Amino acid sequence: MNKPTVLLADDHMMIAEAFRHLLEPQYHVIATVSDGRALLEAALELKPDVVVVDVGMPLLNGLSAGQQLKQRMRRTKLVYVTMNEDPDVAAEALRTGASAYLLKSSAASELLKSIHEVLRGGTYVTPKIKALIEDSFIRSNKPKTAEKKLTPRQVEVLQLLAEGKTMKEVGSVLSLTARTVAFHKYRIMDVLNFRSNAELVQFALRNNILSNDPLSVSKLAVRPAASDRAGSERRSA
Repeated sequence: MNKPTVLLADDHMMIAEAFRHLLEPQYHVIATVSDGRALLEAALELKPDVVVVDVGMPLLNGLSAGQQLKQRMRRTKLVYVTMNEDPDVAAEALRTGASAYLLKSSAASELLKSIHEVLRGGTYVTPKIKALIEDSFIRSNKPKTAEKKLTPRQVEVLQLLAEGKTMKEVGSVLSLTARTVAFHKYRIMDVLNFRSNAELVQFALRNNILSNDPLSVSKLAVRPAASDRAGSERRSA
């Protein structure tokens, strides 16, 4: 009987290798990749049964990559293993197609248990995160209002700029002209009501880019106070 196939996606190679050694007795690890775009390319080519992926990934974050993957390969199971304990991030991962969400501080046996469960058609959330999600749901009783949103392309541009890439480099990654990237950057700044590059990058670095579904600004951190922004602009001037 053939073993179920697993694709590993983590930019920390020691962790990826540890996962490989843990899983190989029961599963066939067909590839290891270190960024979100490589994940999409490898998954579409190799068609794994399960993808084990981190949330924080270069070039394209794990949640965005996972959502794009599920849109193209609905049968592939997504298992997130991350340091991110934010219940909103975990809930977003599950909402956009994940079958499991674990922490890197979880016991190794949980990864084996979660993959076994999702291959049977179930879901698995590590107990600590499950409790945080339930607590967040109970406490969240404010009515939803209309929210400003970034487009999926703007989310990608925002992440790449936050990684320190120039507009030309962003264009190369996304197959866009530098002029088009500049247009997206200034539209992002307009939506978020920012006036400087420093504000834009600091905002992106402080916050989780949740998905490639239009990004809800209300889910991200509150912008700095006016006095803080003024100081930042004076320093960056």
